[in-house]
Amino acid sequence: MNDRRRRFETEALPHLDAAYNLAKWLARPPCDADDIVQDAMMRAFVGFDSFRGDNVKPWLLSIVRNCFLDAVRNSQRRRSEPLLSDDGLGPDDSAWAVDDPDPEAAMIQADERCQLHKVVANLPKEFREVLVLREMEYLSYREIAEITGAPIGTVMSRLARARGMLRQRWQSDTKGPRVQETATTRE
Repeated sequence: MNDRRRRFETEALPHLDAAYNLAKWLARPPCDADDIVQDAMMRAFVGFDSFRGDNVKPWLLSIVRNCFLDAVRNSQRRRSEPLLSDDGLGPDDSAWAVDDPDPEAAMIQADERCQLHKVVANLPKEFREVLVLREMEYLSYREIAEITGAPIGTVMSRLARARGMLRQRWQSDTKGPRVQETATTRE
């Protein structure tokens, strides 16, 4: 094994899950995320010798983001419609493998997780992107700014707005139907 490959495997491959997570939230359909991550990892490997710095993760996630943007541009040129992803829980979903002995609690938790995923997925791209990078990938503002190409102040502003939108939509989605249910049961 050559030195370049060894360095890439030890420095970049540990961040493969983070790359997939970002691609999944940006692209939504998992098959598109797979393609984006594969393209990003190939580009990262080819350009690995040009990487300068100590932290590979922001560099790799920048490549993932750029691959996503390229895929969006290419799909707009082709004028094709992406297939919608299945919103239901699949048999391999981690919500089914719960150690909790109470099936009702497990289903409530799975339902809330599904609702949260829908709320996050429906946020505008620029807000969803910073929210995923900060709250799910635990990146610093500086790293997010480096990945998105936005100033740190813009990143902080987008993150605050994303959190506000998430809170507002979560409350309206989760409290709205329950209020209606109690109103109809009282009549």
